Amino acid sequence: MQFEEVRNSGEPSRGIRLLREGLGLFGIGLGIAELVAPGALARLIGIRRDERTLTTLRVMGAREIASGLAILHRPERRTRIWSRVVGDVLDLAFLGSAVRTRGSNDRLLAATAAVVGVSAMDALAVTDGSRRREDEVRTISKTITIYRGADDVYAIFRDFERLPAYIQHLESVRDLGGGRSVWRARSLAGRKVEWEAELIEEVPCRAITWRSREGSPNRHHGRVAFLTSPDGQGTEVHVEVEYYPHGGSIGAAVWKLIGEALSSRIEGDLRRLKQVLETGEIVRSDASIHRGKHPARPSVERGVAT
Repeated sequence: MQFEEVRNSGEPSRGIRLLREGLGLFGIGLGIAELVAPGALARLIGIRRDERTLTTLRVMGAREIASGLAILHRPERRTRIWSRVVGDVLDLAFLGSAVRTRGSNDRLLAATAAVVGVSAMDALAVTDGSRRREDEVRTISKTITIYRGADDVYAIFRDFERLPAYIQHLESVRDLGGGRSVWRARSLAGRKVEWEAELIEEVPCRAITWRSREGSPNRHHGRVAFLTSPDGQGTEVHVEVEYYPHGGSIGAAVWKLIGEALSSRIEGDLRRLKQVLETGEIVRSDASIHRGKHPARPSVERGVAT
């Protein structure tokens, strides 16, 4: 069994995405005000209304509009938010220059405080968004070699309704036809969960790709590929599952533990399938059958034969 560490990918969390979109809309609104009414804005924030200041505000407005449109078009791109952070630095430099040349006043101080507050949100959208991305999508990859032909291995994976006999924690699968099926299992926390899945690609004896349907509590998608082993004597089974854990704010450390537990579960399931296909039964140790202290003795429980 080859193990690959759980890795992260995907888009920012919903909260961070909404924050970025809100900052994009805010930037467009501010930019329009700076572009259309620079004089009124200068008076509002308490700075001199000369031609140089008005021109600067118009340029800043054009920059805000362009940045806001770019963010709304691709809010998942961190580079779009970085443009706002750079703009915040320029805005603070502009206000600092106004303070040095004219002196501070209540309106100017309030405007500076407002820019500092917006700068903090922009920084949150960049740094915290980056951290949340690690929580949003998790990918687990596994590879195992089974010494049976690809047609036999594919057949046992494709017979969804029989999978609960081999896969631990899977209680039932109901094939609805048309590539759709309903799965019922025990979660890592021990509670029962049910979801509907659909096939999105199937190449007989080569690959099966599926995903959970919209609204499923167990959001994920995955792929199983069947390749001839390098020695030509068996089949390499490659499994990749991407899942979307809830509550990204709980923290990456928690989801790392959950990912490791899920990874171990998938590894164990593949080992059981390997045993079934190669030996016709699931071999269980004495310790796994008899609970508590007991004299060592062979297990009398037999696995499932194919």
